[in-house]
Amino acid sequence: MAIDGKRSLFNARVESAMDKPTFKDAWKSHRCIIPASYYFEWEHFKSSDGKVKTGDKYAIQPRGCTVTWLCGLYRIEDGYPVFVVLTKEPTAELSKIHDRMPLMLPKERIDEWISPASDPAEIVPFALSDMVMEKAGVF
Repeated sequence: MAIDGKRSLFNARVESAMDKPTFKDAWKSHRCIIPASYYFEWEHFKSSDGKVKTGDKYAIQPRGCTVTWLCGLYRIEDGYPVFVVLTKEPTAELSKIHDRMPLMLPKERIDEWISPASDPAEIVPFALSDMVMEKAGVF
């Protein structure tokens, strides 16, 4: 999602999306679901010199799921839909590799999430947090 054509955004914090001018309208009526088998995250850590480094790549998905339902917000730009993935604080286990994780819902909450008539703040508490992660090979 671009901001006034200046730069692209890929993620938005669920904690503030409802209040940010960039996402406020989409929060109310332009919610989407991005299906994926997994999401991938690179480990981030501080090296001995204090700089943040990138480590191993992990494939992550909710435990017991074959499809990961990522929550997003969208809008139409130049006639095309563009979207951001909503992120939240990570679980304790995932916080060891990254400081954020996507907001993911169980399949039975998808229709409610994408309905403009629903209140997204009432759906967010149903986000999944029991994740399975494994080191991913180079793709």
